[in-house]
Amino acid sequence: MPFFVQGIGTASPPCAVSQEHAAGMAQQFGCTTDEQLRQLKALYRMTRVKTRHSVVLESGSAAGWPQQSFFPPMRDASDRGPTTAERMARYERDAPALGAQAALAALADAGRQPSDITHVVSVSCTGFAAPNFDLGLVRALDLPWTVARTHVGFMGCHGALNGLRVARAYADSMPESCVLVCAVELCSLHYQYGWQGDWLVSNAIFADGAAAIVGSGTPPSGSPAWELRSNGSSLLEDSAELMSWRIGNHGFEMSLSARVPGVIERELRPWLDRWLGGQDLSVDRIATWAVHPGGPRILESVAQATGIGRDDYAISQEVLSEFGNMSSPTILFILERLRKRGAPLPCLALGFGPGLAVEAALFR
Repeated sequence: MPFFVQGIGTASPPCAVSQEHAAGMAQQFGCTTDEQLRQLKALYRMTRVKTRHSVVLESGSAAGWPQQSFFPPMRDASDRGPTTAERMARYERDAPALGAQAALAALADAGRQPSDITHVVSVSCTGFAAPNFDLGLVRALDLPWTVARTHVGFMGCHGALNGLRVARAYADSMPESCVLVCAVELCSLHYQYGWQGDWLVSNAIFADGAAAIVGSGTPPSGSPAWELRSNGSSLLEDSAELMSWRIGNHGFEMSLSARVPGVIERELRPWLDRWLGGQDLSVDRIATWAVHPGGPRILESVAQATGIGRDDYAISQEVLSEFGNMSSPTILFILERLRKRGAPLPCLALGFGPGLAVEAALFR
């Protein structure tokens, strides 16, 4: 059975920070010299991010100076900020409401009622709780208590594509199903103190957001039918330690090697040619690209590997600029914009995550 996208919804925390102000705030958490301050400001500019949203912000907009009290200024070199338990308590408090906001938007876009939902696929890599935010969705949306729930956890930036794979499998095995996929990430809860390269990069680019898709085996009425036709997945050669996301005592810690772009440039195209060939397609026959913007270097590496131009990943860059990297929901933000703007099909969505792994979803 096919899986048709019937509706997409997105949500962001109400308060945002400009990248310029975020760089100014970052001085409190490990920047101790004028040279470090210069490097910090340069790094934040290089991200090509303009604004980011965060649940820890108590006030702030792209034009105003933000306020927050969750992360106190660094006291000394040994200070690492809030404990993981404190960060997880905040995740448990804030994730369900943000996810419900995105899910309601997706239901409205699909013209479906909460009572129609038979399956929920929740996606997140920035928090753990049992019950998780999926139970919050059931309560907030008044979903049927018989809804089947599956959680896709700790998959990283491509997690929503894994969630869509599960949704497609449900539609294939149960034609009458109506599936809600909801991805929620509160990346800002894992802000790291100190002067370590990997952490500085993650502090500079990650943000909070939620996105949801409602779909079933039935095409939507009155709107273009985006059918998820196929999913692909591959580990990239000799890359297991190039990207990681591990639980520390003071939040989850990102490790990101400078070799990642080079590996993508070398390994992506051979696999993509084989996989697309199995779909009777080729790179030059893809009409629309939805590339997860892990950062500007990731977008450029995919372009180098595939031969696509800046116009082909303009929406990915647009979302990165306006929201930062929200991890798993980001690709759904991109798909929402492409679908609303009538982008031609076939559309290929790509995301990368720890492994180093690539996930693909083909819409036709």
